Amino acid sequence: MQTPATSQAPLSPLLLILVLSLPPLLWAGNFVVGRAVHADIPPFTLSLGRWIIAFACILPFALPAIRRDWRLYLQYRWRLLAVSLVGVAAFNTLVYSGLHYTTATNGILLNSCIPILILLFGALFYRLKLHFLQILGLTLSFAGVLTIILHGEWGRLAALDFSGGDLVIFSAMICWALYTLWLRGLPSHINRIGLMGVQIFIAIVLLLPLYAWELHTGPAPAWKHETWLALAYVGIFPSVIAYTLYTIGVARAGAARAGLFIHLMPVFGSMLSVLFLGESLHLFHAVGIAAILGGLALSTRNTT
Repeated sequence: MQTPATSQAPLSPLLLILVLSLPPLLWAGNFVVGRAVHADIPPFTLSLGRWIIAFACILPFALPAIRRDWRLYLQYRWRLLAVSLVGVAAFNTLVYSGLHYTTATNGILLNSCIPILILLFGALFYRLKLHFLQILGLTLSFAGVLTIILHGEWGRLAALDFSGGDLVIFSAMICWALYTLWLRGLPSHINRIGLMGVQIFIAIVLLLPLYAWELHTGPAPAWKHETWLALAYVGIFPSVIAYTLYTIGVARAGAARAGLFIHLMPVFGSMLSVLFLGESLHLFHAVGIAAILGGLALSTRNTT
């Protein structure tokens, strides 16, 4: 891994597609592993352990860039704090918390609303003009999200009977949409490996008091061979590799295009959940994801 090349070398179209496709696969695995060990590792412990491992892995490669770009980090310190909070600390902790109460399949399918949230927040906060088809697409996608959250039982809406785990994971999706948009505020000439290292360090600092609270009040982790392997996976693959590729992808392709590739997660995640967790796919999953994808197709037309 060569730091200068990561931040400066142009990417071919095929390589850019690979860069944008690998994060959804690795993140889908993160949901599956998080669900598999939810009874053994509490969420703050899993999130903190993940980022400590990730920081140890990335630091040797990030340190030269951190030394070179530290003035830029200070210049953009509030934006850097914001993306570290919502995209690194909050997102993963909310996902792991939600997976205590819902399936990995539901969590992965809810990821499909992220591109729509990016578009919606872009319109609300960044003056992105929405056309009629985009508004229609947002409405259709939101209906798909509700279908998944309500498990296809729309009577729950009148009774305000929601799945707590799904709502927690949906709040994580809001965090990720904001993270993607806020990344645009960090100039592309800031080295992405160094930037990731600084984000992880900030997230560790933010998570430490929450971990201490969880350790004092919650159940103790059940450390065994499987949980150590799970921690190693989430600390390396969806953390170091996927996050680095995603930040590069956002810088090269833009937030909107990078967000579109998140729609590969249901494809990868559904197969992984059925294969490794024995979860089942239901009709409401198909209806919900069809509505989300249909809404995305409408929303990405006539965007100029």
